[in-house]
Amino acid sequence: VQLQASGGGLVQAGGSLSLSCAASARTFGSYGTGWFRQAPGKEREFLAGISWTGGRTYYADSVKGRFTISRDNAENTVYLQMNSLRPEDTAIYFCAAATPVPYDSGWYRESGYDYWGQGTQVTVSS
Repeated sequence: VQLQASGGGLVQAGGSLSLSCAASARTFGSYGTGWFRQAPGKEREFLAGISWTGGRTYYADSVKGRFTISRDNAENTVYLQMNSLRPEDTAIYFCAAATPVPYDSGWYRESGYDYWGQGTQVTVSS
């Protein structure tokens, strides 16, 4: 499956952005999906994951309550709504997909995912 992330840009602190991840696979509805980010000089960090039905979601503590992951299987798209953005949220944001879906702690690790998009830059100014 090919993943195409979009929606990044420049926003002021306190603002919002909505990222999208469009998938090529017609069977995308059976994939677990997630969002990660990587800031300069830092390791890639898990942000959020969502089961193939959308019934279960997983969040990193750093974004819980500010970011919301959702999906529309009819559109083969996963979203990440980001509110109350902070300068430390500045990073390249990646979407990822997995089949079978990650198990337990696999949701929170890069190794739990099989496919990756190219990333979209998010910059939050203070």
